[in-house]
Amino acid sequence: TLIFPFLIRGGKPTPVMIGFLASCFCIFNGFLQGRYLTAFAEYDRTWLFDARFIVGTCLFITGFSINIHSDHILRNLRKPGETGYKIPRGGVFEYVSGANFFGEMLEWFGFAVACWSLPAAAFAFYTASNIGPRAYHHHRFATVIYNE
Repeated sequence: TLIFPFLIRGGKPTPVMIGFLASCFCIFNGFLQGRYLTAFAEYDRTWLFDARFIVGTCLFITGFSINIHSDHILRNLRKPGETGYKIPRGGVFEYVSGANFFGEMLEWFGFAVACWSLPAAAFAFYTASNIGPRAYHHHRFATVIYNE
């Protein structure tokens, strides 16, 4: 959220209002997750060995890794000065057209499972509701352009 936009080479400018609203959401969500986990959640030491925590943590790490690797592939699609759409290759892009979207959804689904809380589940749901349609439309666009 904070690092990727600064690493993009020659991307289109983002309207200030979109950046502002995204920042507001991230601040609110960070507060909600942090407040719940520090003030209301009660996890004893056995939670570290609970299947939900272990599976959720593995899903989070896998999604995070997919997201980082996919962003790396996307940032390096074009050489300096090149424009136009290119199909990303490698990593999870070999299986899904929106590997970055898939990674982020998996990451936050894993967080929700690991925390087993309503705020974390709500965030995973919001993420899927926001990114899922983007991934679908991105896939449709790539399919129409390249008939794949």
